[in-house]
Amino acid sequence: MTFDVHQLDTFLLVGSGVTLLAILAVRFSAGLGLPSLLIYLLMGVALGEAGLGIEFQDASLAHALGFGALAIILAEGGLTTSWAAVRPAMRFGVALATLGVAISVGLMAVGAHYLLGLPWELAILLGAVCSPTDAAAVFSVLRVVPLPKRLTGVLEAESGLNDAPTVVLVTLVSSGAALDDGPLAVLGIISFELAVGVLSGYVFGAGGAWMMRRIALPSSGLYPLAVICLTFLAYGAAAYVHASGFAAVYVAALILGNSELPHRVATRSFAEGIAWLAQIGLFVMLGLLLSPNRITGETVFLAVTAGLMLTFVARPISVLVSSLLQGRPRLALRELTFISWAGLRGAVPIVLTTIPLAGGVESSEDLFDIVFVMVVIYTVLTGPTLPLVARVLRVARRSEPRGLDVEAAPLEKVAADLLQVAISPGSRMHGVEVGELRLPRGASVSLVIRDGEAVVPERRTVLRNGDELLVVTPRRQRDATEQRLRAVSSHGRLAQWAEG
Repeated sequence: MTFDVHQLDTFLLVGSGVTLLAILAVRFSAGLGLPSLLIYLLMGVALGEAGLGIEFQDASLAHALGFGALAIILAEGGLTTSWAAVRPAMRFGVALATLGVAISVGLMAVGAHYLLGLPWELAILLGAVCSPTDAAAVFSVLRVVPLPKRLTGVLEAESGLNDAPTVVLVTLVSSGAALDDGPLAVLGIISFELAVGVLSGYVFGAGGAWMMRRIALPSSGLYPLAVICLTFLAYGAAAYVHASGFAAVYVAALILGNSELPHRVATRSFAEGIAWLAQIGLFVMLGLLLSPNRITGETVFLAVTAGLMLTFVARPISVLVSSLLQGRPRLALRELTFISWAGLRGAVPIVLTTIPLAGGVESSEDLFDIVFVMVVIYTVLTGPTLPLVARVLRVARRSEPRGLDVEAAPLEKVAADLLQVAISPGSRMHGVEVGELRLPRGASVSLVIRDGEAVVPERRTVLRNGDELLVVTPRRQRDATEQRLRAVSSHGRLAQWAEG
């Protein structure tokens, strides 16, 4: 198959137009409280055989591109997740991503076999692909729902970690290995892949952070590229030894995103941009893969029934059982109820169905159609109701205090770092004088940017919310300088007394 210049021109024209429309659709979907994935999926259907007539039925290509897009989305999720917020909820999040997924798969498989009459292989696949939550779908809705950190931490940890075990399970079932080897062998394989994947992510994340802090690249734009490449090195290394690349990429990104790297804010912005591009391409591609003429009344019935079992039986029970393993402080029943309702499904279940579809599993097309319809219906039903459910359950907060945003750039010739500090609205640095910061010896505030104007500060200059500070610090004092700035941001003038 050849690809000439005319085809390239057409591809660029259509691709850029679709991408621009998808970007503009984000504002529309956010206003309605709907995950943007629904609009992207419908755009793909409109471009497909039922609309403009673009044919796309290559399940193997969809499988490969889908996994690549999910890796990018997980990398962005790890880079933008605060470890301080996730750490207290990590125990519960890991329980949901492992034990919770196992319970959900079991309940869904039994229900699909005995209530819907599906054969065991298809029933287990349905339970496996529907059990993980989708980070992109969850966070696109949670952006408009202010929640306490203990809830967002659980949802972030679960969404970032539950893809890995389900990918392994779906692959084993699709290949027939799960039914041949038995549940203990499957459990052993999943445990091995997760453990080695996490180890790979830790090695490349920690090693990459150590390297990035000690090199000076000639352009600031190279730092985001280097960080993204490090996360994919972790993915590739894990996949090469048949371990979980998804666990590796998320752990590596989580470590890198919480390390004090040069141009960290720019790196996060770059990762967010390519993650949006990956989401757009992924959802439009999955919409193209759907054949609307295959959707029948039976398909809709199976999708609705499976969604009811998942939403009102499997998900609540898995959350309740997993909560027995949570640490202190324990979440209240109303908070667990919200976590159950907020377990949105998005691209991940649909992407997982491409595994049996590419493997030629019997009735895999029916599985794809059922999951597609189920995701659309229940995202429409649950997504817009999250703000209301949060208010009814009294888990919403008007505002959550924000920390201090610090970006660093190396000054190699003088062995120093330039810190760009943004004073957030919730910071207690507001009203503090520059002299009261009491920075370590050699560190100083060289410039204050206020309302777009640069001001050279004096000791009596009073800082305000919204200010940006340029702080020069010797490299050996950088950690102490950042620690002091964060202490003042948290406690104000009483920082030294509070720390003591």
